[in-house]
Amino acid sequence: MLTAITRCETPNAGKYLQQLCKHFAHKVEVAYGDGHGQCRFSCGTATMNAGLERLDIVVEAADTKALTETKQVIESHLVRFAFRENLQPLAWRD
Repeated sequence: MLTAITRCETPNAGKYLQQLCKHFAHKVEVAYGDGHGQCRFSCGTATMNAGLERLDIVVEAADTKALTETKQVIESHLVRFAFRENLQPLAWRD
């Protein structure tokens, strides 16, 4: 299993975590509660933890292609939800 991690510095981490989980809930298996969330996509799994000023994201997938796809899905939706903040691309560590 391959893993990538990133952190999004934002005072709205809890809000974005909730939006991501609600958005994907009708499409994939989602677990959400108390500042934590997990989305299980066909390509991989994203686990997210919201702090006061940050959203930590861990993505796991079986291969490089699936890892890249899972990162892209989470990042593109996060950037869309946080459009008012003009977020920069996330710095992933594989």
